[in-house]
Amino acid sequence: MTVTESSADVASTTPPPRWKLWKLTPSQRRARGRSARDWAPRAQQGEWRAGPDRPDPIALLESQAETRVPELLPIRYGRMSVSPGTFYRGAALIMAADLAGTPTSGVTVQLCGDAHLMNFGVFASPERQLVFDINDFDETLPGPWEWDVKRLVASLEIAGRDRGFRRDQREEVVLACAQEYRERIRESSSMRTLDAWYAHLDVEEVDRWMEQEVREKRLGKREHKEVGRDIAKARTRDHVRVFARRVGEVGGHLRIVGDPPLITPIEDLVGTPEEHAAVEQSIRKLLKSYRKTLSQDHHPIEEFRFVHLARKVVGVGSVGTRCWILLLTGRDKNDPLFLQAKEAQASVLERYVGASAYRHHGRRVVAGQHLMQAATDIFLGWQRAVGLDGTARDYYIRQFQDWKGSVEIDTLSPSGALLYGRVCATALARAHARWGDRIAVASYLGKGDVFDRAMVEFARRYADQNERDYEALLGAIRSGRLPVEYGV
Repeated sequence: MTVTESSADVASTTPPPRWKLWKLTPSQRRARGRSARDWAPRAQQGEWRAGPDRPDPIALLESQAETRVPELLPIRYGRMSVSPGTFYRGAALIMAADLAGTPTSGVTVQLCGDAHLMNFGVFASPERQLVFDINDFDETLPGPWEWDVKRLVASLEIAGRDRGFRRDQREEVVLACAQEYRERIRESSSMRTLDAWYAHLDVEEVDRWMEQEVREKRLGKREHKEVGRDIAKARTRDHVRVFARRVGEVGGHLRIVGDPPLITPIEDLVGTPEEHAAVEQSIRKLLKSYRKTLSQDHHPIEEFRFVHLARKVVGVGSVGTRCWILLLTGRDKNDPLFLQAKEAQASVLERYVGASAYRHHGRRVVAGQHLMQAATDIFLGWQRAVGLDGTARDYYIRQFQDWKGSVEIDTLSPSGALLYGRVCATALARAHARWGDRIAVASYLGKGDVFDRAMVEFARRYADQNERDYEALLGAIRSGRLPVEYGV
């Protein structure tokens, strides 16, 4: 029996079902990618212009405010107002709306959904090795692979403008990033299945890249040392360090120390001791239910007991969503564990690619992270909890501060930014290759640089749009339309 191609398999913008996709032969999958060039020419991927019916970007931000903590919204807008780059970090919904009108090849992957350069970094694998990968999955959802790539390259262009790079330097950075993504996808397309799934980027590989760049005088020794210091610093960011900085004793009990409005202990958010006790009891029940979402039969969480809880403000785009840090202890108070419970709302992509298959958004985030990361936190789970206002919300739970670190973007030189863009592109390509049709994507991209140069054009055009939207934000703040709190 032989498998034959059909036009429905390889020449439609509608992706085949997952079970059907894997029934295609490699040659059929290559044909699927090549045929996509007919309705989505690679050069057209560089196009961007705002249409007359483009949604008001400020109205989109206001729509997100409806489900967020009102008193934290001024912090969000204040953080977004610092620069076009910080605005971009909080504008995932705006860009999702814009990307919905751009050409796509019709090949679906598991998207990060917010793949800007600040959502990559180093963290500890379960084997206690430092790896570099995507580290934020709040918006993860299946969708067009091009959207993640465009989010990444635009962030590099915007960061280059914030840093004062010349236009030719910014173009070189974006071109290198797009080329690296294309070459890594093509590399994955020829791998055996398990090799593609197991591929990961550890810090030793990153260091070898840097050493090569130093030898060829494309990267300075100083920058190499600075990255080495950042990596060494990441190893110190563990639970013991957080404990020393954030925990004190009150009445003989361990308590997370407040730093309002960024860190607010639970006692400062509830009215009476009875309400406080009720909240703590519900947290203990929540942790028992959360344990069921962890895959192992035996898990270290069983050796820890809940001690204290505080609300924490995190990030830029996430500000206003509910986020909690939980202090637990193991054998004694010198054996701490910090967990972060972060609210998971609907992905910003859902309006444009359809609802998630998961009714629980915490589970959506966890499932997406498992698909995209080569090594994932063993404490990653999900839970639904009733908040202080009586409303049930979805959360995902993970370790807080476990060898996490990132490159200091604000100090990167053009050569450092170029290398960092390549590293991010490698991580993104390997993430897309695990669940998406890497053979079709590689076939669509091809051996030449047509797509790479289109990304340079897209990044430039979209950075221009981002600057216009940033000015709209500043205008909304000046007019009083948006409340703002600076420096928090």
